[in-house]
Amino acid sequence: MAGREMPKVKTNRVKYPEGWELIEPTLRELQTKMREAENDPHDGKRKCEALWPIFKIAHQKSRYIFDLYHRRKEISKELYEFCMDQGYADRNLIAKWKKPGYERLCCLRCMQPRDHNFQTTCVCRVPKNLREEKVIECVHCGCRGCASGD
Repeated sequence: MAGREMPKVKTNRVKYPEGWELIEPTLRELQTKMREAENDPHDGKRKCEALWPIFKIAHQKSRYIFDLYHRRKEISKELYEFCMDQGYADRNLIAKWKKPGYERLCCLRCMQPRDHNFQTTCVCRVPKNLREEKVIECVHCGCRGCASGD
């Protein structure tokens, strides 16, 4: 036993970076909305429609953190990375928002050809002036148009 150390006890105490207290209320509110959307009964809705509020709230959380860091520059890189690591925002979706043509992307599923007929992207990615039908809804997330040219 001499010379051997006891294993470290893992605790779930998270060290929050500076500035967390400024964004915490908004993130907690969105988390509460997410919980309500997950527990909301989906009687009379199609299977895919039941998930639309969840996609919308996840998009809101990611967009909130993206805007705070990249557009308004109100949070530090440390806090931004912390939010990504803790799952408050979708790292892959934010990576797409940084690329030209994807600034308004609603969800990652809408740009994956394997999830759509004819191996194309979702109808919500088509600019409004090129659509045959003027009012559309994405089957995956309920988006009504996230093309950059709209």
